[in-house]
Amino acid sequence: MRVAIVGGTGDFGLALAERLVAAGDDVVIGSRDAGRARAKAEEIGARGDENARAVEEAHLVVLAVKAEAALPTAEALAGALDGKAVLSVASELRFTKQGVFPAEGPLSIAERIAGIVGGPVAAGLHSLAASSLTEGPAEGDALVCGDDASAKQLALELAGKVVTGRALDAGPLASARALEGMTAVIVNLNRRYKGHAGLAVTGL
Repeated sequence: MRVAIVGGTGDFGLALAERLVAAGDDVVIGSRDAGRARAKAEEIGARGDENARAVEEAHLVVLAVKAEAALPTAEALAGALDGKAVLSVASELRFTKQGVFPAEGPLSIAERIAGIVGGPVAAGLHSLAASSLTEGPAEGDALVCGDDASAKQLALELAGKVVTGRALDAGPLASARALEGMTAVIVNLNRRYKGHAGLAVTGL
């Protein structure tokens, strides 16, 4: 599979790219700075380019930018993403003295991205962190949701390559509200227990 990772020079994007390269995928790292993208890509055996060029030939585009940059990036690349399957992995969180909370608002980042780009959007990998991908596939399962069957299948295929467990279909794109909120739960667990929590679904 040809995968473009927009935001691939960040910790999560680069760790994800490394796992996909190890799995045999053709990976292009995208960045606003083409030189930086190429330098980072060379470290892991991938290719690198400016964002709009990176997504041109991709079967699946992963938006791996930070949450606050997800919507502006989608808007900037809307033309290049027209007709492309997109995987949103961002979670918008609120950090307080009491703990980490999901963002307030009725729609997930993934749903808002779907309202911007011209291609189908899936959401997933919210239970994974860069630190859990650096040494190999992350322990546990990965959940993916989406309304478009073909985009969701591509995202599930990708997810299955980067976890030790299963890639599971979590239903329609509206489920991204719960998946993005789960990131807050995992961050709270990691802070309390000084660990690297993942997610494993039982009974299936």
